[in-house]
Amino acid sequence: MTEAQYLSGRLLLAMPGMADQRFDHAVIAMCVHDEHGALGIGIGSVREGVTLHGLLKDIGIEPGLAPDVPIMNGGPVETARGFVLHTTDWAGPASVEVTPLCALSASMELLRAIAAGKGPSKWIVALGYAGWGAGQLEGEMRHHGWFAAQGRPEILFDTPVNARWAATWRAEGIDPSHLVSETGRA
Repeated sequence: MTEAQYLSGRLLLAMPGMADQRFDHAVIAMCVHDEHGALGIGIGSVREGVTLHGLLKDIGIEPGLAPDVPIMNGGPVETARGFVLHTTDWAGPASVEVTPLCALSASMELLRAIAAGKGPSKWIVALGYAGWGAGQLEGEMRHHGWFAAQGRPEILFDTPVNARWAATWRAEGIDPSHLVSETGRA
């Protein structure tokens, strides 16, 4: 298995003290990672002032049976573009399975299904994504910017947003209060 295949389906955690404050305590669901780069969806912070009902109304979909939940801040890239991370019990032609974590879709069909109460059993909607060019993420990981944790659907779908970063560390057997923001060199 290559390093690129290894990171797809993982939860990427920002290390304490990361220089880019946009990623402070970030949790990224890694969806694609190959020789061309990487794409992940942020699941560790809420987009302030945006809820699902407002988003659906803005794109011409009646909210119907959909709960009015917060929208995730998916990342700093293309912040007006929507993505849905969801369980694999719903599959449309535009869904991509991100094993073992979830499926990813950006389709209006899925949003209509959620509004009609016929979508996947669990889902998260995000605006924007985190993206890296070829080799960029690997370089950031070598400089202690990120930690790749196992992809756990229960953290993605069943853990409160503000607890996902610490819960992911704990699931890896690491007490996040023991992490330091600087590393040494030997």
